[in-house]
Order: sequence, then C-alpha cells, then structure tokens
Amino acid sequence: MGDLPTQSRKYEVGKRIFDIALAILIAPIVGLMIAFIGALIFLTAGQPIFFRQKRIGQHGREFYIWKFRTMRPHADHILAEHLKRDAEARDEWFHTHKLRNDPRITPLGSLLRKTSLDELPQLLNVFAGDMSFVGPRPIVRAEMVKYAERFPYYLAAVPGITGLWQVSGRCNVSYEARVILDETYVCKWSMARDLWILLKTPRAVCYRDGAY
Repeated sequence: MGDLPTQSRKYEVGKRIFDIALAILIAPIVGLMIAFIGALIFLTAGQPIFFRQKRIGQHGREFYIWKFRTMRPHADHILAEHLKRDAEARDEWFHTHKLRNDPRITPLGSLLRKTSLDELPQLLNVFAGDMSFVGPRPIVRAEMVKYAERFPYYLAAVPGITGLWQVSGRCNVSYEARVILDETYVCKWSMARDLWILLKTPRAVCYRDGAY
C-alpha cells in the first residue's frame, strides 16, 4: 500500500479539527431536526426511536453507529423469510447488501432513507471520533469479505457520514465499484477533496441519487 495520505498528521489532526468545528456549527439545527423526527417516529411507529448497530471503523476498531429506526419490529426475521421466498431478492442482497423493495422498512422509514435523514444521529458518532463527515461508509462484518485484498484501504480511513460512494450514485453503483471508490478516496485524500464531496452531497440527497 505504501504511504497513504490518510496516514499523515494532516489527516489525523486537521480532519479532526474540521469535523469538530463543523459538528459544533450545525449541532443546534441538527438537534432540532432530531427532536422533530424522533417525535414523528414515536407517534407513527412507537419505540425505540433510535437504532444502533456494530460497525467496523478505522484500524478495525468496532463501534456502534446511530441511526433513526426505519424498520419494523423483528426485522431480521422478516428479511430471512423474504429472502427465503424471493430468489431475485436473495441475489440483490448478496451483491449489494441492500434491497430496493425492502419489506422491513416502515413508510416513514422509507422517506427518511430516501432523504438520508435517518443518518442525522451520526453527528454523535462524529463527536465521539468514531466517524468523520467524509469517508468510506462504515460496514458490518459480513461485508468485509466483499473488499477482499482492498480491505486494508478501508481500514486506513475514518468512516464517514457521506463519501465518494454517496456522490457517485450510491445504491445504483455495484458493490465492486463502491470498493474501488473507497480505495480511490483513501489514496487521493485531501481536505480539498473532502470539501468537494461535502458540497456535492446536498445535490445527491435532494435528487435521491441511488437512495432507497
């Protein structure tokens, strides 16, 4: 792999300072949005409001990612039964680890996912240092095998709320292409590139590029 930009002091210190500064700046607005969306989830789907799941972070350190709950109760059972009945869905899940028509998702959850508002609680992950605003999307252990020999590149960066994958088509991009995008991000990282990705993210969210 050689020396990567994400192994530099600029990445470790400069990126962290930027993340904290931006997190503090937007915290009042995001806090109000979290309170409002949380109330909607409680009124339409009950508790719990939030969902947390163990993910793989930089250098292989595991952490819990926070999201709004978008799925129905007993989601794992619903998924298993759906994949058992639907061969096309099984193939889609195997290749992308996502489903375009996911029976686990609530109506409000579908809207939150399409607009990426379900990711707002990850501001807590940024404050904790588990995540950055920009970086590879954090994966679960089951996805590690899909990275194969490129997995060390994933481990070389702090996972992000948004990233090169999100602004390049998201779920419309194959998993193999996603892995290459993560490698590209790590190998060519710069603060300017992070800013470019952040500026492109609102358009990707508004047009729901590959979001479902």
